[in-house]
Amino acid sequence: MKSASPNAWRGGTRAALSIAALATLSAAAPAQQVSEAPAPYAKAIAAGYKAAMLCSGLFNAGRSQAQVERDELAGIYPEYQPLIAGLPATIDRARGRVSVTFDDKLPPRVSTFAAGRGCRSEPIGWTPPATGTPPPPVHGADPRQWPLGDAGIAPAHSPALATAIDRAFKGDFGKNAKTIGVVILRDGKVVGERYAEGWGPFVSNRTWSVAKSIAGTLIGFRSVDPDRPASIAAWQAAGDPRRAITLDNLMRMASGLHSDTAGNRTDALYFGGTAVEEQATGWPLEAVPGSRFRYANNDTLLAVRHLREGLGERQYQALPPQFFGALGMTHTVAEQDWRGNYILSSQVWSTARDLARLGQFWLDDGVWQGRRLLPSGWMKRMTTPAGPQPRTGPGYGATLWLFGPVQGLPAGSYAAQGNRGQYVMVVPTARLVVVRRGEDGTGNSFNIAAFTKAVLEAR
Repeated sequence: MKSASPNAWRGGTRAALSIAALATLSAAAPAQQVSEAPAPYAKAIAAGYKAAMLCSGLFNAGRSQAQVERDELAGIYPEYQPLIAGLPATIDRARGRVSVTFDDKLPPRVSTFAAGRGCRSEPIGWTPPATGTPPPPVHGADPRQWPLGDAGIAPAHSPALATAIDRAFKGDFGKNAKTIGVVILRDGKVVGERYAEGWGPFVSNRTWSVAKSIAGTLIGFRSVDPDRPASIAAWQAAGDPRRAITLDNLMRMASGLHSDTAGNRTDALYFGGTAVEEQATGWPLEAVPGSRFRYANNDTLLAVRHLREGLGERQYQALPPQFFGALGMTHTVAEQDWRGNYILSSQVWSTARDLARLGQFWLDDGVWQGRRLLPSGWMKRMTTPAGPQPRTGPGYGATLWLFGPVQGLPAGSYAAQGNRGQYVMVVPTARLVVVRRGEDGTGNSFNIAAFTKAVLEAR
């Protein structure tokens, strides 16, 4: 972990310090765990995590509280585990909110739901109003024909493909990997689909960093010029060197901005009720823009912040719903912070079918049902490396990961991927889209390249 910024009370650094405190707590001897009380901010983050996951899992996905607690709250972020189970949650379905008590003097942490917006984490200390809106029931099948709807889907699994999918659910492609959904498309047709018990084609879970690739797609959907400097108001003072950072730099994880941890965890934003403009805009440069690859949530958050400041409020707020609606992604919602910023570094909830639609859209070069929605050449930009690259593993384009023979796959393969085993793999030469949804432990233990290779070999 990199050392903290000198400004030690930035939103991101506050979270990092609380994480370090919790990690120390969880590693301590049992006697210390009893005698050392966690910091109030650490408890507030843990309570916010529990409220956010319960709210989205219940109201976006229609899952049960027991399922959310089993899949979303256990086995991830071990530094939070000593706290989460002991923090009581109150579910108010009549008002569409989840509250988690964490302090005897401050109000509970609250996550609130709104139709079409999903859940948002309210600030620490926020007191909810008396009114609220009950969440609607999660809808099922869309009667339109695939791919816009769900009619006409009848995958005829070949024995070989059925075996490959079965191996994914048995855990053959990753130790401790828990597959909860697989959808496979060949030339736009669903040829394979399976779900774990308690899941199904209309039950969503969090995309985690697959959302970053959605962000890159939305930028193209609005035909924004990525080679111009990013429109971030906080950087516009005379002499601010961050004015040189382009949108393309941000899409390629090449901003050169400092952040407090490798991978740039943003718990203060995701679970702490901090807003994007508080979390992401204040970091200083530590490298020349475009000269270094460093995977960071902040780069994507800033790219999407550029959309808000450049497009104007009406277009910005309508952007994800318009795009999802155009592709028939009716079970997908992009969530926001309490100030209305889309958190498109991670906070999208979607289904395997909806992500398969997205993968097919990429495969078809941004054309959907005969209509071009992305500028010509945009997918080439997203899937072409430029400038610095990761030192190991797949390469990186402009919000998509780049695979090929080194990973045992055909040249030109690419993927969106996120924490806990979320993958949308596209193999253009085979006209193949492979979606794998997981509830793995923290990290990515599932080998998507090996699974995709098994699917390619199955006929």
